[in-house]
Amino acid sequence: MTGEGIHDGGDAAASFDPLRPLLIRVAYRMLGSVADAEDVVQDAFLRWLAADREAVREPAAFLRRTVTRLCLDQIKSAHRNRETYIGPWLPDPLVEEEEDDDVTLPLMLALERLSPLERAAFLLHDVFGVEYDEVAKTIDRDPAATRQLAARARTHVRDARPRYKMEKERGLEIANAFFAASRSGDMGALGAMLAADVGMWSDGGGKRPAALVPVLGFNTVMTLHRSLAVLFAKHGSTLLHTGTINGLPGFVTRESDGELQTTALEIEDGKIAGIYVMRNPDKLKHMH
Repeated sequence: MTGEGIHDGGDAAASFDPLRPLLIRVAYRMLGSVADAEDVVQDAFLRWLAADREAVREPAAFLRRTVTRLCLDQIKSAHRNRETYIGPWLPDPLVEEEEDDDVTLPLMLALERLSPLERAAFLLHDVFGVEYDEVAKTIDRDPAATRQLAARARTHVRDARPRYKMEKERGLEIANAFFAASRSGDMGALGAMLAADVGMWSDGGGKRPAALVPVLGFNTVMTLHRSLAVLFAKHGSTLLHTGTINGLPGFVTRESDGELQTTALEIEDGKIAGIYVMRNPDKLKHMH
């Protein structure tokens, strides 16, 4: 490579690198996969390297637009893969990420049910604060259609948005108490924490044992945990970390097979309404 080429690449990196964390956040929220988000952002960098950068007046807008369009392309193949996915699909867990902690795991699951353009319009405008005119350019729609897309998305995800913000310390107390009760087999303590309509989703991706369908309702969740408590008593489960996982209180454990696992808890009115367990080792690689 010539000296000019090295210098050119260095200039591109110097303008790109400060924007990388934001671009990763956009891509991750579009795709729900850390590895895919990193791949998309790397692809965007290669396009930035090849672009006429002097003609780009707003690098941040140009790169956000590039990343969003790459994500829209990626979503098409992702949906095909989801059709053959074994068991419930959950997004990759992000631990201790609080920049956008209103983008919780339930909201990310609600985003999955939107059309790709609705998802892009909602995330760019409602989460990242991008003006409608710029969102319209990004998704190649006129501003009026873009507003409609965002409005439809807002209606669909309304119930998944947190109604109030729980104090972090209280959430972590509940997470620690849930770990202790579920692993020790204290069903009285566990039952006292659960909402009547509690649900549990476990993502093993066909790689590790996990429930193949959501486990819904108080009695069903309690029955499952009675069985799990027997396994924990025999094989153990080691608490590694308690913290925020995808905007929810939760914890990271090492299970008896040596693999990591994350558990995130959706809490409403002081009760656990949702339990989200990630067991798929492919989705935990970035945590090692």
